[in-house]
Amino acid sequence: MSKAKRTATQSPAPHVADSHDLIRVQGARENNLKDVSVEIPKRRLTVFTGVSGSGKSSLVFGTIAAESQRMINETYSAFVQGFMPTLARPEVDLLEGLTTAIIVDQERMGSNPRSTVGTATDANAMLRILFSRLGKPHVGPPTAFSFNVPTRTASGVMKTDKGQGEKTVVRNAVYQGGMCPRCEGMGNVNDIDLTALYDDSKSLNDGALTIPGYSMDGWYGRIFRGSGYFDPDKPIRKYTKKELHDLLYREPTKIKVDGINLTYSGLIPQIQKSFLSKDVDAMQPHIRAFVERSVTFTTCPDCDGTRLSKEARSSKIKGKNIADVCSMQISDLAQWLRGLDQPAVAPLLAGLQHLLDSFADIGLGYLSLDRPAGTLSGGEAQRTKMIRHLGSSLTDVTYVFDEPTIGLHPHDIQRMNNLLVQLRDKGNTVLVVEHKPETIAIADHVVDLGPGAGTAGGTVCFEGTVDGLRGSDTTTGRHLDDRATLKDSVRSSSEALKVRGASTHNLQKVNVDIPLGVLCVLTGVAGSGKSSLINGSVAGSDGVVVIDQGAIRGSRRSNPATYTGLLDPIRKAFAKANAVKPALFSSNSQGACPACNGAGVIYTDLGIMDTVESPCEECEGRRFQASVLEYTLGGRNIAEVLAMSVTEAEEFFADGEAHTPAAHKILDRLADVGLGYLSLGQPLTTLSGGERQRLKLATQMAEKGDVYILDEPTTGLHLADVEQLLGLLDRLVDSGKSVIVIEHHQAVMAHADWIIDLGPGAGHEGGRIVFEGTPAELVADRSTLTGEHLAAYVAT
Repeated sequence: MSKAKRTATQSPAPHVADSHDLIRVQGARENNLKDVSVEIPKRRLTVFTGVSGSGKSSLVFGTIAAESQRMINETYSAFVQGFMPTLARPEVDLLEGLTTAIIVDQERMGSNPRSTVGTATDANAMLRILFSRLGKPHVGPPTAFSFNVPTRTASGVMKTDKGQGEKTVVRNAVYQGGMCPRCEGMGNVNDIDLTALYDDSKSLNDGALTIPGYSMDGWYGRIFRGSGYFDPDKPIRKYTKKELHDLLYREPTKIKVDGINLTYSGLIPQIQKSFLSKDVDAMQPHIRAFVERSVTFTTCPDCDGTRLSKEARSSKIKGKNIADVCSMQISDLAQWLRGLDQPAVAPLLAGLQHLLDSFADIGLGYLSLDRPAGTLSGGEAQRTKMIRHLGSSLTDVTYVFDEPTIGLHPHDIQRMNNLLVQLRDKGNTVLVVEHKPETIAIADHVVDLGPGAGTAGGTVCFEGTVDGLRGSDTTTGRHLDDRATLKDSVRSSSEALKVRGASTHNLQKVNVDIPLGVLCVLTGVAGSGKSSLINGSVAGSDGVVVIDQGAIRGSRRSNPATYTGLLDPIRKAFAKANAVKPALFSSNSQGACPACNGAGVIYTDLGIMDTVESPCEECEGRRFQASVLEYTLGGRNIAEVLAMSVTEAEEFFADGEAHTPAAHKILDRLADVGLGYLSLGQPLTTLSGGERQRLKLATQMAEKGDVYILDEPTTGLHLADVEQLLGLLDRLVDSGKSVIVIEHHQAVMAHADWIIDLGPGAGHEGGRIVFEGTPAELVADRSTLTGEHLAAYVAT
């Protein structure tokens, strides 16, 4: 009997299914990883740390998340896979225990001018249904409230080829859309300055057109000459009215030139299609400069910038139309929605209410639904993407986050930490790449990569608990408890940049004097108006250089040498030393290997199977023709120079036969921002977020200006690298420049000469100056959220 009792109280043997509690990675070699093997606990919060470029993203995104997504894609039919992005198999020996990965990265949300916060989160779709059901007067289906759908009218006969055939007579059928017909749903209209398009004293053949890319040597020249609408040798000022109309305004027309079917279009329609349908910020610098010089954007007078037609704006619920609702601050909109008691649409209201409350929970209640998606910062975009996952019923999935605290004030980081813990507590595996000690502190498990960056990284330095990391002799462990101290003395300023009556976005007629010749830090909670103050009142002035968070764009063919302009002086030096053309030393031009066209790799498309990428056998991945590699400078050929690190190249171009001052100056700037380990020819696509940010910083520091504005330069920086950044900022100020930094990092605040704090809250609760003074005065005052957090930081 006693034996039976004993058996009953024994815990049952664990089920074999519960033994799969680890994600095992063996032999990961993606990018700079050196045969990395780790075991990551499932249903726990794991934080990956290490200096920027140590291999965190390569392990988490390039290996674990990439393989999970690739395997899920393989479950679809070959037909469906043809419409999906092809993901290559990562370089790894073994991956076990993977679950479905949901990636929430810090990529901007796209710069399509038609995309807003509302369209990107489906909030607009729900509101359109709501107004189509409850709006008075009733104007049509949900599409009648969409600024992306034009109103279409059709009449005629529709025939259906079915059986004996059916005929339906359609008389003036109206498909109601909500697009404003004048601005085509863009919210603004443009006026093009014709004098910026051409020089009327010249003919087309003499180069009259001043539009980027509209050369008479290419396809445009062939089209203009073969159109027959005007004489390309006649000066434009002598054109008849008809000729000038055809040049500027002619609608797309099919023409035949030398037996080839082409489409001729006037300059204005062509510019509107190729340039003005895109977001200005997404354009290449020279095209953006042309657009800013030649095009004036003004708010559409018909829709007053709402993008919507008169009919869509006439339908209202409780006195508000859909444009009014979308322009409200989301926290206010959520409150307005609570006042709607409509049982007929109760499920819709509940879903919309949850969505809007999620914005507030994640700290984005200060946004409005009509805010263009392209204007969100990297941190705001990432948190907006998180919204669809809050309240999701999915469990046992892997959430992968890339620095979710970017752009967050210390006051907001606790809220983000709570969200990460909630996702974990629902039974999910949460993987976070992060540098902030506040987020590292909540980890159940830490994986530290390093010890250095690039080729000096790619190994696991530590695995274990946060306390274990703190006690380990790793770079992250040593710097985890770093605290900056307030400076003994601060620089004084004799001049100031006066801002008066600033009212961009949520700013409430702000008057402020921004001191010049010192390091000035603008701070405040996310959404308090920092960027609005700079972009609306300071940026664009003469001598002001703005270095923002915008991601640098580049393909596999782009590298640090091409992006920074370093390759130009290097090519010229090689050409001069060998008495040949500079174009030979470009893998995108005459010097390219003919087998791989300068890509260094050969892609083999296997149809429904993964595309195979293999090094080019002819150039062995060096990208250049063999004959080009015979030319040397200082004993090195061009491929060997591009394989050098920044530090090595800095020494190489400093003196001797390879002495090139122009190249050395650019390399100095790259070393200054902590990129000394980076290879000159490393593809931009393999760089981490922090490396791209610093590469952009090094490039834009070359621009001539007296005032440098940096938007969160600590993004992607390890704790150990912040000190180097502060040294760089000091050198800029000591060289006579004025430096204004928008920043949340307490170490940068403590190092400032002057702090301007905006707040006290976000959205319409912010937009005011709540403190101006030195960091020591802010700590002593402690009257603002920033003051409290900075005081706690320097006291620890």
